[in-house]
Amino acid sequence: MSDSLKIYCRNLKAYIEVIGGERLAEVSARLSDRLGFTPICARVNNKTEAMSYRVYSPKLVEFLPVNSQSGTRVYVRSLCMMLYCAVQRCYPGAKLKIEHSMSHGWYCRLSADVPVSDHVVSRLKEEMSLLCQRNLPFLRKERLTSDVIEIFDKQGLDDKVLLLKSERELYSTYYCLDDLADSYYGCLAPSTGMLNVFDLLPYKEGFLLMAFDPADPTSIAAPVPQEKMYRAFTEHLAFNNIVGVNNVGEMNFMVQEGKEPGLINVAEALHNNKIARIANEIRERYDDGGARIVLVAGPSSSGKTTFTKRLAIQLMTNLLEPRMISLDDYFLNRDETPLDETGDYDFESLYALDLDKFNSDLSSLLRGEEVELPYYNFESGRREYRGNKITLSDRSVLLIEGIHGLNPELTASIQEKMKFKVYVSALTTLSIDDHNWVPTTDNRLLRRIIRDNAYRGTGAVETIRRWPSVRRGEERWIFPYQENADAMFNSSLLFELGVMKERGEEILKRVPNDVPEYAEAYRLRKFLSYFSPIDEKYIPSTSLIREFIGGSSFNY
Repeated sequence: MSDSLKIYCRNLKAYIEVIGGERLAEVSARLSDRLGFTPICARVNNKTEAMSYRVYSPKLVEFLPVNSQSGTRVYVRSLCMMLYCAVQRCYPGAKLKIEHSMSHGWYCRLSADVPVSDHVVSRLKEEMSLLCQRNLPFLRKERLTSDVIEIFDKQGLDDKVLLLKSERELYSTYYCLDDLADSYYGCLAPSTGMLNVFDLLPYKEGFLLMAFDPADPTSIAAPVPQEKMYRAFTEHLAFNNIVGVNNVGEMNFMVQEGKEPGLINVAEALHNNKIARIANEIRERYDDGGARIVLVAGPSSSGKTTFTKRLAIQLMTNLLEPRMISLDDYFLNRDETPLDETGDYDFESLYALDLDKFNSDLSSLLRGEEVELPYYNFESGRREYRGNKITLSDRSVLLIEGIHGLNPELTASIQEKMKFKVYVSALTTLSIDDHNWVPTTDNRLLRRIIRDNAYRGTGAVETIRRWPSVRRGEERWIFPYQENADAMFNSSLLFELGVMKERGEEILKRVPNDVPEYAEAYRLRKFLSYFSPIDEKYIPSTSLIREFIGGSSFNY
């Protein structure tokens, strides 16, 4: 090869000669027999890039399939643009809003002038199939932001115009599909021909966009009923409409105009109101002879601990005596913790808990005996005893907080009438724009990175490295039980990503670019770049976000 250089292909564990300026798609085509799959994107020097990326110097390259972590994101983003294109082909001028993940898919709505029906969904699906068959390229472009604003303005993408104006960047990146432009906070697939596994399903007032099953990329993911989750999302979306903050552009302008203290006060009041309502319902069931044990469950970094402490205060105003137990304190010593399929400690497993000790202590408490509760030291990975002794009185309600609270096996010996189950999760309802939602998972990961760095002696590299294992554990041990809850509490706060922005960026910048975790750190930094920073001084000491950023009036 003339003008050749070498890249190191991590997939093949070998150096590969390429021509200067050659696209990754061209390189992968030459390596197709050796790769054994068609990449949807690649990591270049541990940073996710599109297959249109041109190589001009030696690089470390790893080609990624659709069912990799980054590949799945690329696939779903590309499906979203294909859906937007289908909407404009079938219903020109209609607004598409992709709101949040739901039921193993993504919940979408159309503007009121296009009432969603089986016919509408069927027509959109047919148009998406035609776009897939045409194998149209997704073209990445970069122009002056003023030019991109003009393009989006002509297409009626007001939310994207607002975001670009709030960011005040000189140049902006966008994508073109056929004659339509759109923007996404990550790269897209090479072409629509790669997006042949999808479905659209009517759901409530909108429809679900379904991608492939993570366990089998050739099959469409099967939806699961999530009625309570849908109601929790819908309630907070209605709140967003009332305060006039539905997307990051609106949030940024509110911050830039100095209006964030008022928004913070209203958002915190919503949390107070919801917690009070749950406490009132517990008291009503208590008076009927039930609800002696309140189980608070939810995925990692959902804010279960602060919710439980605030719920305890509300229960006291209902003349009940809360006593609290954290399931985290019943972790087995680290060297006794079970391993997952990758050989990592499986802290999300129910059997990472000392179930015998937990049930023994629970039985003793219900008999009216005094029990000394353990304390789990996360830094040493061992259980300790620090003299924390409790007993239950006739007016006591036992609050048990932990990721497995809704798992029937945890409290199988307790009558259902005696249990009140609460599911807590950060169901983020703020969107970057109408086609880019804020993933609940990213919100929780950022919370955990900040908390673990400050209070658990764990850097961002280790937290990011462990996150896939955490997510697998949640899918197995937590999410299957969430619809069993008597109440759902959305722990997200509209303003929290602005509050976490500077602290999160500082921690993520310390991730070196010679480790695989750099790709996720870079992506999260890009994600945080959309937000205007919000000063922590406006956040009350009882706020749930204080559990992660510090400054809480509660002891943890």
